[in-house]
Amino acid sequence: MMFQSWKRGIAITMFVGPALLIVSGCHSYHIETTVENRTGEPIKLLEVDYPSASFGDNNLAAGGVYHYRIQLQGSGPLKVQYTTGDERQVHIDGPTLVERQEGNLEIILLPSGQAEFHPSLTPQP
Repeated sequence: MMFQSWKRGIAITMFVGPALLIVSGCHSYHIETTVENRTGEPIKLLEVDYPSASFGDNNLAAGGVYHYRIQLQGSGPLKVQYTTGDERQVHIDGPTLVERQEGNLEIILLPSGQAEFHPSLTPQP
């Protein structure tokens, strides 16, 4: 009788234990990023570089909005670059991002190669 109870305990531990570890140990940190083009003209070759990766779009119309979800692997500065209608390349340095931060980041592209960054992120771990 005691042997069967012991076997049942082992069986439960084998299935429930790993499930609890998976559920409690895996948290994926993401930053919901929005790029808004308020330059007054369409832009092309938009690229946003962040630690360990980048994203972008070939064309973003004036007033256009681009959404992207990023996951940081490492820490470092965010950089934005794009090409204007008159083929001028713009490079803008943004805030420093740290691995395991999460939240929202709004990037507003303004005329004359300027930008505003509105981070709403968890504090640096």
